[in-house]
Amino acid sequence: MENLPKDHFVTSLQFTKNVYQDVYPSIEPTRPELSVAGKVVIVTGASRGIGARGIAPAFAKAGAKAIVLVATNAAKLATVEARLKAINPNVQLLSVATNIADEASVANLFATVKANFGHADILIHNAAVSNGAGVIHEQDVDTWWSNFEVNTKGTFLLAKSFITALPTLDTPATLVNVTTAGAWLVIPFMAGYSTSKLASQQLLAHFAAAYPSLTTISLHPGLVDTDMTDPAFERFNKDTPELVGGVAVWLTSEKAKFLSGRAIAAQWSVDDLVEREKEIVEGGLLQMALNGKLGKEQFQ
Repeated sequence: MENLPKDHFVTSLQFTKNVYQDVYPSIEPTRPELSVAGKVVIVTGASRGIGARGIAPAFAKAGAKAIVLVATNAAKLATVEARLKAINPNVQLLSVATNIADEASVANLFATVKANFGHADILIHNAAVSNGAGVIHEQDVDTWWSNFEVNTKGTFLLAKSFITALPTLDTPATLVNVTTAGAWLVIPFMAGYSTSKLASQQLLAHFAAAYPSLTTISLHPGLVDTDMTDPAFERFNKDTPELVGGVAVWLTSEKAKFLSGRAIAAQWSVDDLVEREKEIVEGGLLQMALNGKLGKEQFQ
């Protein structure tokens, strides 16, 4: 990858005419149109990286009633709580140390949410792992499979509990899954991470089909500098955590509902996406599909 331009992972995946790598006016979370006042928001992977620096602060700025911070490290979650209180003194905060790959731990999370708030309106599923480097013959089986335990099974467990906890299955709610462009590309040395994230992305398409009142969108965050960033990507231009947070808030708005069951990248202009709504919906765009002309009619 040493010969690729520094903006390769923006331009090569560009779907909208305009692209961004930092917050811009349409996704500024303090805009009244993006208010999530009265809403309870769960953010997983909230102790560090994009969750702590981008997503949770954005929902605090957007006026959430409450933010439930989820990660395995309780001490780090306490630090994030202090940061959010400085942003919005009125937001209610609840930290729940959770192993999202464990059914009992996830059940405890949602029992705690129920006891404090009844149910959550928004789930931003950001937690993930990238375990094991190297091509397939170099991989330890258990390490490789651990990606699926967290990234795929974890997505299923969280979504199942989130949906089950809603007052009715017709209750409007939003589930945003932070995915990766690695789910769309072939990266041989990241096969475990990429394929496990692809599976979680496809789960959201199934949720969208099964629950029409639930808006489910997968969000590729771009290339954000975190402790999960593979050294191979260090030389490329980075996107800010604030960009991801602003887009995550926008995805909970009415304008984003047409994207349910689809995947987008944080760098894509949300204004351009809205302008292309008819094309995206009628053309079945931004969904995973087998690339080829199918059907017996072509041979008749």
